[in-house]
Amino acid sequence: MSLVVLKVGGASVGGIELPDGPTVVVHGAGPQITEEMERRGLEPRFVGGRRVTTPEVLEIVRESFAAVSAEVCRAVGPRALPLHGEEIGLRAEPRPELGLVGSAVPSAPPAVTAALAAGLVPVVTPLAQGPLNVNADEAAAALAVGLGADRLLFLTDVPGVFHEGELLETIEAERAEALVGDGSFEGGIVPKLLAAARAARGGLVAEIGATAVVG
Repeated sequence: MSLVVLKVGGASVGGIELPDGPTVVVHGAGPQITEEMERRGLEPRFVGGRRVTTPEVLEIVRESFAAVSAEVCRAVGPRALPLHGEEIGLRAEPRPELGLVGSAVPSAPPAVTAALAAGLVPVVTPLAQGPLNVNADEAAAALAVGLGADRLLFLTDVPGVFHEGELLETIEAERAEALVGDGSFEGGIVPKLLAAARAARGGLVAEIGATAVVG
């Protein structure tokens, strides 16, 4: 049966519907992290969709991931198994110019494969060994490639990818990367598009809302 990796944004936790078949859930916590940083008087900074992460920010990231993980697990139901990336061997290449940040690399953590074999739904937080804060979209794509998944689905609070005011039904990976490169997109859609393009090039079906990213 085909394997699906479902990426859930921090703003989309309440609307989780699992696809049929084995599923791995990767979640973010962007809104929660930003809210807590601002509450503590810290200014959020992003570069290319990645959050600049100091040791102080990393503690907020860890706390926010734990809270969102519990919420996601409640939404998924009794088969959910919370797995924290730094504990299960989620891998990333350090990005020291951004602080305690990493770029996710494909991996298949044994804890994830064991959970799937047991009929459970792994719910993975994107904090890699190091520890390094990893963009959740990148982490989902890296796990999808590493696990040999068939589909990568991004559950978002927007209908899909818009370009020049139009909701795109499909976009080729090469075009997506080119549009990101020329500045046509900015903010949180950038890592989503690049992650989806990476997965599509690896032969997966990648979908951001209603938009399919094809290789």
